[in-house]
Amino acid sequence: MLIKLERPELLSRAIELISELVIEAKIRVTEFGLSIVAIDPANVAMVGFRLPKSAFSQFETKEEVLGVNLDNLKKVLKRCGPNSSLIIEKRENSLSIQIQDKIKRNFLLGLINVEGEEIDFNSKLENMEFSSRVKINSTDLIASIEDCIVVADACSFIINEGKFRIEARGLDSAMSEFSGDEAEINGENCKAKYSLEYLQKFMKGAKLCEKITLEFSNDHPLKVEIKTDSLELSFVLAPRVETED
Repeated sequence: MLIKLERPELLSRAIELISELVIEAKIRVTEFGLSIVAIDPANVAMVGFRLPKSAFSQFETKEEVLGVNLDNLKKVLKRCGPNSSLIIEKRENSLSIQIQDKIKRNFLLGLINVEGEEIDFNSKLENMEFSSRVKINSTDLIASIEDCIVVADACSFIINEGKFRIEARGLDSAMSEFSGDEAEINGENCKAKYSLEYLQKFMKGAKLCEKITLEFSNDHPLKVEIKTDSLELSFVLAPRVETED
């Protein structure tokens, strides 16, 4: 296996985001590209990442499943500069990572055994219900989530009468409201509550694209989709369901 990226920041930023949810993961490399699917240890969030074959300037591989420590990989990828290119090659039980710019730098990362079966992201989604969809500017969503963090540890996503609201309530409260002029809102009236700790992590990926798509239902999981011409990054987050004493 030998693959080359002229824009290694795409992979670097994705690995940095995923490493906040899981320490170890399986990287799958096929004729279609590179992908990662993982579920966090608390079983609250799932991430799916795909970098298509077209994103690479060189792509020579058979099907491979590579167990890696994401924190170690993240540290190596951060050594890439703005004009670097990146070559990743499998050598027996290691990954050879070469950073090319003014000089050639080489790293060797040992592959590890990551426990658990491989996860099919699309199959998992088939069992979930998403009755409503909102497409919103990334900057607006990030600002709204940051507002909610000021006052609470969870926020509600609400669609009501064609408007989309993000609100958090504790002793204090925060609320942002979007009409059809500020966001594309489709679906039925619904409300679901989600952890701001996880949403804050997801928002680091929101900076990768201009618009983000949110899909959810009443007290059901949330899907956050970040998509550009060069990558696809999706998160699924379990709802926080309030229980009565």
